[in-house]
Amino acid sequence: QVQLVESGGGLVQAGGSLRLSCAGSGRTFSGNAMGWFRQAPGKEREFVAAINRSGSSTYYTDSVKGRFTISRDFAKNTQYLQMNGLVPEDTAVYYCAAAPRASYFQDEYDYWGQGTQVTVSS
Repeated sequence: QVQLVESGGGLVQAGGSLRLSCAGSGRTFSGNAMGWFRQAPGKEREFVAAINRSGSSTYYTDSVKGRFTISRDFAKNTQYLQMNGLVPEDTAVYYCAAAPRASYFQDEYDYWGQGTQVTVSS
């Protein structure tokens, strides 16, 4: 069974940092592009970042460019989202996902984690 498991969420003050991790099974991780999405209370889930299968290309939504960094470690079957300069608007449940190719569109992602809460206080 394919599984993606996120960790690293929590409560942080504005301006602080968190690093989210997403551990995947071998077949899921190495054969897929990976992405992060988030869903704030009362809002639709939105794209945050993605990385292609080789790890050579990354993509970000405009609001996190320059603050967030997506990466992946093939030896650990894990992808990361380093989040710096957090602001209250970043508060959301963050989900990792896997897709055949890197995409901004959640419908193209086949596998999803359970989500991890990130709360940024002002």
